[in-house]
Amino acid sequence: MPETKPTDIRITGATVYFLPITLRVPLKFGPETVRDTECLRVRIEVEDRRGNRATGWGETPLSVSWVWPSALSVAERTERMRQFSLRLARQLPGHPAQGHPMEIGWDFVEGPLAEATRAANAEAGGPEMPYLASLVAFSAFDIAVHDAYANLHGVDVYQTYGPEFMNRDLAGFFVPENDSGVDFRGRHPRDFFAMQPPKQLPVWHLVGGVDALETGDLTGQEPDDGYPVLLADWIKRDGLKCLKVKLRGTDGAWDYERMVRVARIGFANGVRWLSADFNCTVKDPAYVNEILDRLLADEPEIYARTLYVEQPFAYDLEANRIDVRSVSARKPLFLDESAHDWHFVRLGRNLGWSGVALKTCKTQTGALLSLCWAKAHGMPLMVQDLTNPMLAMIPHVRLAAHAGTIQGVECNAMQFYPAASAAEEKVHAGLFRRRGGLLDLSTIRGTGFGYRVDEIDRQLPAPAVG
Repeated sequence: MPETKPTDIRITGATVYFLPITLRVPLKFGPETVRDTECLRVRIEVEDRRGNRATGWGETPLSVSWVWPSALSVAERTERMRQFSLRLARQLPGHPAQGHPMEIGWDFVEGPLAEATRAANAEAGGPEMPYLASLVAFSAFDIAVHDAYANLHGVDVYQTYGPEFMNRDLAGFFVPENDSGVDFRGRHPRDFFAMQPPKQLPVWHLVGGVDALETGDLTGQEPDDGYPVLLADWIKRDGLKCLKVKLRGTDGAWDYERMVRVARIGFANGVRWLSADFNCTVKDPAYVNEILDRLLADEPEIYARTLYVEQPFAYDLEANRIDVRSVSARKPLFLDESAHDWHFVRLGRNLGWSGVALKTCKTQTGALLSLCWAKAHGMPLMVQDLTNPMLAMIPHVRLAAHAGTIQGVECNAMQFYPAASAAEEKVHAGLFRRRGGLLDLSTIRGTGFGYRVDEIDRQLPAPAVG
């Protein structure tokens, strides 16, 4: 296999924009309740070996409460992530790597990204920004490189993940040697994609830990902006069939009651499936097992319709090597925050985790590699949201369509900041308004990720400098 192709690219420029967003209702992440956030949008310029040039776009929310649980203020953590994003914008155009975006992205993640994180932490002093935070910041750049590459070659991005474009097969990424007998030689990411990616996806609605379920939960502080507030109203308006329930992970009685209340409201209004998200705060598998066992005994329909359990335990899988087989024996147990890349997916499988919740905010490159490794080892997949608005929505739903998830995709930006995506919604109406419990991907077309950026009337702020 040749080591280079004329289609190979290098990064020649990077421009950063920060887009502030105010949530219409609070969103609880673990112990922290979020009312504001910021999106990082990146424009990348690339050049191939013949001197042809193109640009691409990537975007991700800088959800500091999710990526960086800390006593530091949200403002301090956000500023650290902003400064790290600007560091990446300075560093990447000088990065010597040339190749396919998967090769450029993975090689950067495997070395320079960790080095940049250490340097940024040393300069900042104080509490260290975790690796997950730097990975999320880099994801916008990585997504933009994939978009630019496909734009340059005039194809959809998902057509570029085969031997015609890639210099390496999957065996070139999955090193050291895979220890489970799967041979990745001669295989590429597209070998693991859904044969016919759907144009519509079932959509999951997030029931946040501070969301009002019924009239008695209202405080009088709810927005009067034309969007639903109560759970039943959301279900009826959007035809929802799938609810993800945020739990505390520290109060078993509250978590059990929350599952029961949400389920009863949901089932009465046509909901079919639930999932339980324990917010990474559980320390002992027995906590989850007791809730599941009680549901099985007292609420068997709720138990039966709980499709999977999401990441009950701490982010750092290496430092918290909990044997979770007792949980996964009861319900499929999905890695989320811990699944930084395929290395961690492998570790999780060895500890007894069932499946993987993919996220584009951990890079398009890393998500695709985790997808391939997990599928090759019989692990089911979901694609989970980071409350992705605007352009960030499109790579997110496209990953879900190509992954072949167990049930659609989670999308909740339309719950917490629908107005943020008003410009994009005019072009992609079916992505930013859920109808009949589905998202409609049919408006995504053209080269790259199919954003149709030129048709979106988005007024960007001045580029960030630093």
